[in-house]
Amino acid sequence: MIVVMEPGASDEQIQATVRRVEELGLKANVIVGTQRTVVAAIGEKREHFKESLESGDGVSAVVPIVAPYKMASREVKPEPTQVKVLDFVAGAGSVGYVAGPCSVENEEQILSTARAVKAAGATGLRGGAFKPRTSPYSFQGLKEDGLKMLAAARDETNLAVFTEVMSTEDVDLVAKYADVLQIGARNMQNYRLLEAVGASGKPVLLKRGASSTMDEFLLAAEYILNEGNDQVMLCERGIRTFEGHTRFTLPLASVTYLHRKTHLPVIIDPSHGTGHTYMVPDMAVAACAAGADGIIVEVHPDPSKAMSDGYQSLTFDGFAKTMTRCKAVVDALRAIDQEDLV
Repeated sequence: MIVVMEPGASDEQIQATVRRVEELGLKANVIVGTQRTVVAAIGEKREHFKESLESGDGVSAVVPIVAPYKMASREVKPEPTQVKVLDFVAGAGSVGYVAGPCSVENEEQILSTARAVKAAGATGLRGGAFKPRTSPYSFQGLKEDGLKMLAAARDETNLAVFTEVMSTEDVDLVAKYADVLQIGARNMQNYRLLEAVGASGKPVLLKRGASSTMDEFLLAAEYILNEGNDQVMLCERGIRTFEGHTRFTLPLASVTYLHRKTHLPVIIDPSHGTGHTYMVPDMAVAACAAGADGIIVEVHPDPSKAMSDGYQSLTFDGFAKTMTRCKAVVDALRAIDQEDLV
């Protein structure tokens, strides 16, 4: 249920509502919006709860939440959420650009990439220190040494570091170095890990599972939000279908659908979504045209020598050209929106 407070409700009235929600055995989450403050009452609904909450001072209405995901729903928070860390901003009209190699390989590789993508307009740096690989014999990442290299690149460029955390045991270590914790597609429904990154307080990039429905995706985000962490971004990275011409099928309709259902920013990953370098620029531009709140792409100094995912990585020059096109589309759409407001 959503307890909608009256405009101008006092802090005392809001806290009294929170206490009443908790007395009823529900979990209370206060969400302050631009137009109103609401208290989301999460838990098993019982008889007379609605009437009990409606009688509180400063309460305007009590409304049931229809969606199975509660905190992620626009029913709870109509305004879009914005995630901001260092130079990276995504959501509520801002577009964030994240780029970097699939894996951190050495100091020169990650530093040169950070400088190049920063110069092209990126605001976030991606790079894997812990790498989940299908084969146990493939390169598994440099682990803490890789994290230290990412942090050094961040210190020089002010790019927000995005990197994957694979287990609950690694959350504290990764959070020590990274700015945004990434949950990979394989771990989207690893609920203990979702709770752990939620409790970390760090912004989270949650990737959609390759065979997951939208409701499953949003319910996974709910685990993070339920820990009191509202800095969650949803990443569409493609799903598994019968098609074989791409690594996965990248459904850009996800952007429009998710914007209708949730207040969380939506990031598109055209590198994993296609698996082919030549497709990445067009799909990145298309994602921006669809209204995505950001893109995350793989970039490498020499993709032919990359230790992982070189076949879907852009060169420095390719990324710079892609950024020029993406920003042109975003600027054009903003200009049209401004004309509509006049």
